[in-house]
Amino acid sequence: MDWLQPLVDFLRTYFVEFGVPINGENVPFMVILLLGTGLYLTVRTGFVQIRHLAHGFGVTSGRYDDPDDPGDVSHFQALTTALSATVGIGNIAGVAMAIHWGGPGALFWMWVTAFVGMATKFSEVTLAQKYREVDKASGAQGYDGAVAGGPMYYIERGLGPSWKPLAAFFAVTLGFTAFLTGNAVQSQTVADSMFSEFGIPMWITGLITASVVAGVILGGIARIGKVTAFLAPLMAAVYVTGALAIIALNVTEVGPAFATIFSEAFNPRSGVAGTGAGVFVMTLMWGVRRGLFSNEAGQGSAPIAHAAAKTDEPVSEGVVALLEPFIDTIVICSMTGLVIIMTNSHVERFPTEVSLTGGDISYTLVTEDNRYASTSNAGPIEIVEGRHLSTGVGAALVSWHEASVEELFVDLDHTRLFTGTVFPDRGEAVATDGTTYTALYGDAVEAGAPLTMNAFREGLQPLGDWGHYIVLLGVLLFGISTAISWSYYGDRCAKYLFGHGGVLPYKFVFVALHFVGAIGSVAVVWDLADVALSIVIWPNLIALLLLAPKVVEETRSYFERRPWDKRANRV
Repeated sequence: MDWLQPLVDFLRTYFVEFGVPINGENVPFMVILLLGTGLYLTVRTGFVQIRHLAHGFGVTSGRYDDPDDPGDVSHFQALTTALSATVGIGNIAGVAMAIHWGGPGALFWMWVTAFVGMATKFSEVTLAQKYREVDKASGAQGYDGAVAGGPMYYIERGLGPSWKPLAAFFAVTLGFTAFLTGNAVQSQTVADSMFSEFGIPMWITGLITASVVAGVILGGIARIGKVTAFLAPLMAAVYVTGALAIIALNVTEVGPAFATIFSEAFNPRSGVAGTGAGVFVMTLMWGVRRGLFSNEAGQGSAPIAHAAAKTDEPVSEGVVALLEPFIDTIVICSMTGLVIIMTNSHVERFPTEVSLTGGDISYTLVTEDNRYASTSNAGPIEIVEGRHLSTGVGAALVSWHEASVEELFVDLDHTRLFTGTVFPDRGEAVATDGTTYTALYGDAVEAGAPLTMNAFREGLQPLGDWGHYIVLLGVLLFGISTAISWSYYGDRCAKYLFGHGGVLPYKFVFVALHFVGAIGSVAVVWDLADVALSIVIWPNLIALLLLAPKVVEETRSYFERRPWDKRANRV
């Protein structure tokens, strides 16, 4: 998949990083639009995420459920389906990548994204319920379901038929995003973790997880809801318990960890990958980007799952949805971030086989002091006694997870330093004695899920050498459950675009790309996912801004009528 990198770089430049200069740094429009919309909806809804958080827990408990209400799943199943898509690789790998690139301060901006995202999630789910389509005839097909809803429906029905092209654009881009963010990224992370820990070939892991995903998603939203209602609470409980144990064992480090997060949120030193000292915007961007990937607020995906909930009160599902960013980012992502920061795993280097033919090999250019940029066309790199001969501006460096490897060896035990030339285009290194190597060795930083695994391993070391298995189990369960939920998001888009006949073919392509993602390049897969995310939020946030008065109207009516009181008394 490396041949896609030039296209990814182009799309990233014009869709992800394109923005306006603020204090000498470029702030992407994506960041401005996402945070701005969330703040606007927070004010318009009267800080709904604070005032009605408790009511959201009440509705989720099922005490107000009516089995005769239209829909496919209960409030709880809708929440767990959406949470299975949000509580996942973003909580394990996403937080680690944010800290790797943006430093500990990125976690603060993930919190900010989550707080305003609670109002965004409330608004988009309320609209999804209000404008959803209920077709009992289609429910006869188990793999389809009776309900279809989401941004494509509230764009067309809420804004009017003239906005249908924007609705179709959203459906196309989210369907594509489902292949990447909710599918390829998940399978790639699972396969990478299983290969790193057990040496299982990535294609074997991909084949197994693709088979599991296929077995569930062909049963439709009813089966998906039942599976996620079991998996989501189980995997969250195991993961959070492990994180809390580490925090308890390192309780004296909690205060310094929070101090580091807050101080570096506004005055960052640098991410491990070399963002450069004081690059505030880089820290902000990685926090917001990974925050969005984690909780999906504003992306328009979760409303599709919540639209299937059994209710005739749109706001009742909106208050359930605002729990997602709270649980996902403010609780679970914080656990991951604290564990990484308290154990200092994000700055630690580990003995690594630096494969020159794949894996997480990368090459970075020194653009100026303490700043680096990834490159896909580095020329030959001279290494003398294990170290780069040139490290000045314009020099290319052999890197792992975008961070340079300071010393390169030819043996696993790190006893013989490499001297020779690394040829990135050939995927090999040639020593001065003529010996050719396809892999070298060195101490390298980790990123993504392996970084979190190392943090849990070190954090729970006083109790034994098994902490990393918690993360490994989480990666496996999170990756599979996220892909299961995202398949539903994508097939609703296919149904909107092509009707009932488009659903089953979409599921088959989804399963096939799940396998492809497992064997793809980690950098390309994640970059494509970022680009897809950056594009898909635009039509949804535009609709949310224009339909905000409808959200305010529905919210005011619901809390004035208090329909849950009648249901509580009936029960």
